[in-house]
Amino acid sequence: MNKFLKLFILLFIPCSLAAQAVKKPSKPNIIFILVDDLGYGDIGILNQNQRKKEGKPYISTPFLDKLATQGAILTQSYSNAPVCAPSRASLLTGRTQGHSEVRDNQFDKALEDNYTIGNTLQKIGYTTIAIGKWGLQGTDANWSSHPLKRSFDEYYGYIRHSDGHEHYPKEGKYRGKKEVYDNYSNVAEDLDKSYTGDLWTARAKYWITQHNQNQKDKPFFMYLAYDTPHAVIELPTQEYPKGKGLHGGLQWLGKKGQMINTASGEIDSWYAPEYANATYKTNDGTEKPWTDVNKRYATVIQRLDAQVGDLLQLLKDLKIDQNTLVVFSSDNGPSQESYLKESYTPEFFDGYGPFDGIKRDLWEGGERMPVFVQWSSKIAPGQKIDLPNMLSDWMPTFLDAAGATAPQRADGISILPILTGMAKQQKDPIVYAEYFEEGHTPNYTDFETQRRKRTRRQMQLIRFGKYSGVRYNIKDAQDNFEIYNVVTDPKQKTDLAASMPTLQQNMKDFVLQIRRPDSSAVRPYDKAYIPGISNKSAKKGIPWHSYQTKSPWIPDTNNLKPLNNGTLTTPIIINKSIKGNVITIKGVLNIPQNANYTFYLKAFGKAFLRIHKTALIDADYNYNSGTEKRADILLKAGLHPFTLTYKKPEKDIDAKGFIFEWSSENFNRKAFTPGDFY
Repeated sequence: MNKFLKLFILLFIPCSLAAQAVKKPSKPNIIFILVDDLGYGDIGILNQNQRKKEGKPYISTPFLDKLATQGAILTQSYSNAPVCAPSRASLLTGRTQGHSEVRDNQFDKALEDNYTIGNTLQKIGYTTIAIGKWGLQGTDANWSSHPLKRSFDEYYGYIRHSDGHEHYPKEGKYRGKKEVYDNYSNVAEDLDKSYTGDLWTARAKYWITQHNQNQKDKPFFMYLAYDTPHAVIELPTQEYPKGKGLHGGLQWLGKKGQMINTASGEIDSWYAPEYANATYKTNDGTEKPWTDVNKRYATVIQRLDAQVGDLLQLLKDLKIDQNTLVVFSSDNGPSQESYLKESYTPEFFDGYGPFDGIKRDLWEGGERMPVFVQWSSKIAPGQKIDLPNMLSDWMPTFLDAAGATAPQRADGISILPILTGMAKQQKDPIVYAEYFEEGHTPNYTDFETQRRKRTRRQMQLIRFGKYSGVRYNIKDAQDNFEIYNVVTDPKQKTDLAASMPTLQQNMKDFVLQIRRPDSSAVRPYDKAYIPGISNKSAKKGIPWHSYQTKSPWIPDTNNLKPLNNGTLTTPIIINKSIKGNVITIKGVLNIPQNANYTFYLKAFGKAFLRIHKTALIDADYNYNSGTEKRADILLKAGLHPFTLTYKKPEKDIDAKGFIFEWSSENFNRKAFTPGDFY
């Protein structure tokens, strides 16, 4: 053989092998652990460890503390609503309570059939599973929003909201027998002495182990929703099994009557030894034993801590921890529990931490959640991240981590840049909540005097930078917000509203510009005209940008690199002359007078329209190309920005684009003219 040819082959082969060895970064596995009514102050590293130093009653959470220190602590994470059903709906859809179809106390209401964490990740190659509490299945006989009908490949858990109030489904000691579903089959009769926190953990470990054996190269998303510590504060049957992970801790046995390795002994019986005989000093210095309900609560939190530690050890044992993104979060603030003879309040352990308020409050204590994030290969340990964020930001964040862009309809944004430090956080998330409840803030001595027994009813929360605006018992859109610097004043002692009239008005305007009325959750500000923006904030012209995307949905284009751009005089564009399959058009409407305006949109492909940040027309998910959609909106005279995003059909590149028109009570339906814009 020619010497030169031999040398070429010798040089070429290693290079070829090296090239083959270079693979694209794999999508991470994602586990979202959601716990029920755990307070910010219930965790060791956030509050309980300090209480221990001060000689106060405390709860030990070593595994959660380790999770926090080995990853990132999100110190300013907010729930989208201060109660479970709406907060979970916002998490799963990536939408705030201004757009969610599940609001207030709408337990068991169907999760809307649209883009969710489950189906977006599924569409980009993930296997998806939900375990634990669901509570969004719909009230129809066929459960139209069963997890399997919302793009989870598998489900195991409590479907009904109220079932999650009892933690022994077969025995039903306090709340009666409950049903546990394995996909569509009720398997509760097989679950003798199965404490649900242990059951969900063992099932999660079993599923991950099986997936790792059978589909190791396919990423998974697990939504693991515990029903503890909420409701009946029931105890486990026994101490936590020795060890952790693959060969220790909780194990799935899969036998009728002995489904897990703690399904023996006496139900609701085992107290953690350190709490069983615990005492504390009262203000006068006398030693007093902990009440039974406080011993129970501490035991349940410690158990939850061990369950999370067990799961995390499994990831290490399977050697998938480096490429698994784990998020631990509560769904809202701590709760008062009155399911036992003795009621529990979060006062004994300061479950609300440095804040005022509990579950069902929009004060910081009802909204701030303990949130820890770990992704060993991407997120540096020991971080404290102060960026305000919400549950609705996780859907875009997970898609970003998987190399995809969130749907345009999502209100949340990816916080991956600040978690990984790999890029600049382009914009801050929207932190907004609205909620109705007939009760009042508890009369706790820890709370500020002006906050105790405060009537709730219609409430709103909006966060602008370091300032939080809160309104309680709202009567009208012009009711003032109380304004607090929650960075320096987390207990919300000093209302700054009187000294901040501009911020006050900005808050009043913004909360009207980011939501849509919902007939199932009527608000006193639903019929207010939406204010415009100032001339200083408005930009003249109608710029467009085009993009190329592989997403099956209309993407949020804010962080995409445009292929082409230009300027229009009206928002009509012939798409076949433009490169790319997505076009975003932005402009400012000059609204002549206060009125109800109707917008009409017919897309040959898909389209999505926002006015301000209000999601007005969704012609994306399951949209029938070429059909018309319309929506009404109350606009005040002035300047109103809009964003119209159009996605060409997959196959017909010569489609007609879209037809976009409007009308009002003052003029008939018509096409837009250049004079309609700023």
